[in-house]
Amino acid sequence: MDSVTQIALGAAVAAASVPAQHRRKAVLIGAVLGTTPDLDVFIDYGDAVSNYTFHRGFSHSLFVLFPFSLLLWAILRKLYEPVRAAPMRWLLAITLALVTHPLLDAHTAYGTQLFWPLTSPPVMWSTIFIIDPLFTLPLLIGVIAILVKPDKTSATRTLAVGIVMSTSYLAWTWSAKLYIENKTLASLDNGKEVIAMFSTPTPFNSLLWRLVLLQQDDYLEGYYSLLHPGQRIEFTSYSINKHLYSQAEDIWSAKRLDWFAQGFIKSIVVDDYLVISDLRMGFEGNYVFNHAIAKIGNPHFHEIESKLMPSDFGAEDLGYVWKKLAGES
Repeated sequence: MDSVTQIALGAAVAAASVPAQHRRKAVLIGAVLGTTPDLDVFIDYGDAVSNYTFHRGFSHSLFVLFPFSLLLWAILRKLYEPVRAAPMRWLLAITLALVTHPLLDAHTAYGTQLFWPLTSPPVMWSTIFIIDPLFTLPLLIGVIAILVKPDKTSATRTLAVGIVMSTSYLAWTWSAKLYIENKTLASLDNGKEVIAMFSTPTPFNSLLWRLVLLQQDDYLEGYYSLLHPGQRIEFTSYSINKHLYSQAEDIWSAKRLDWFAQGFIKSIVVDDYLVISDLRMGFEGNYVFNHAIAKIGNPHFHEIESKLMPSDFGAEDLGYVWKKLAGES
């Protein structure tokens, strides 16, 4: 999720965990801890694919964050009076501020390596877009109330209501996702086997969902609007160009991207470069993450240092989303 959301979430759960007289302090500490896991973006792993796929790795692992929270709590207990005064409640505050970060990230399409160093693929529940005001605003309002009047019962109530509203909204996105996926599977009639299905909300909302159905040699892309539940999903088929990927499947970058996106990739050739696109983010014709990993040679692709190709995803693409939400073909 975006940094503002993670700061608000960390601040909110920390403030809710400590005694009333400590809440303003907890807001500040929780805000810092809530964004701490994303400091890994400043690490250069050497090339574009490594930077892309190692992000949300060790710094987002539950196997790292739980021990780190204990260590940080032990240090603060020695140095910081509020923690000494209510140690168990501050342990809860520190742990929640850190751990809720990757758990929320796992709800996005990008995915999060919750169990690093295990080699299982990133967890990507993809129930919420990376920026969703309906999730963030209740938390922000609650945090602001605590900062303004930390000792007031009304501020405590506002914070509690904000956390409940955001949590309820997240639960709603799960319900919407399950409903849409079940409806999608029931409506398929093209006779081809679906190997895997990916669904995700479109930017800034949870009413319009994009669906990607992976098949043997191609994939289907379609949209479903909860504002028009009776409308049939119109799928368009596109090739994943498996023959291109097969020529580079021994290249580390190709295998890494396939693992990271859990098979939701396609291969194309751009200016003699083999480019692998992540089908989970963006849409056909304008994917956000496109990595050039090899160059055409004779007779095989030659591996190169991977580079991220430019994407021009912008305002006109959001207009496309809103038209789909309104039910236009």
